[in-house]
Amino acid sequence: MRAVIWDLGGTLVDTYPDVDRALASALDPQPGEELMGEVGQLTRISSSHAISTLAARHEVSERRLRTAYEATKQHWQEHPPAVMDGARELLAAVHGSGGLNLVATHRERGSATALLTALELPIDDLVCAPDGFARKPDPAMVLALLARHSLAPMDCLAVGDRPGDVIAARAAGVRGVLLETAGIELDAGDAERVTSLHAVRSLLDRPER
Repeated sequence: MRAVIWDLGGTLVDTYPDVDRALASALDPQPGEELMGEVGQLTRISSSHAISTLAARHEVSERRLRTAYEATKQHWQEHPPAVMDGARELLAAVHGSGGLNLVATHRERGSATALLTALELPIDDLVCAPDGFARKPDPAMVLALLARHSLAPMDCLAVGDRPGDVIAARAAGVRGVLLETAGIELDAGDAERVTSLHAVRSLLDRPER
């Protein structure tokens, strides 16, 4: 395995708790389990989808929800979210075998770089949709990383927490693995799934079935 192409938020960094809480609290100062579950299901598609859908369902302005979402980035400047369990070990394992850790994210470069720097995550390259790439499930970001590092698709693995991550990887010819979130049901077809990053370790040296 010459490279792993990671998603960032929700895959390497545990951003969902803060984002979900911020959006739910913008709708109800004391959100209950049902509302948190509703928000969580939507943010696993995308934050933008969650904001537009919640605004329509709850008859609030998208601006109100967007402001709450952006506030999480300010919060992270002093209190960054936790690294996902097993992420540091996996990043080290990839580097230890001579591979590259690459990131393809929808997050703005400034926000993504700030998270990676604050958490000291050893990433070799970063591609961000706002830099001019189509968002996943379009394979543009994955293809850009393959081309930039002269990588053959069959020599790479892609790991993400949303169906779009897996679809983008497959469209680029890369094996994609979906990191499932407990309690969240996602329609990702017959995608290969893991319930924790620790389970990805065995895939690094195992050929695709």
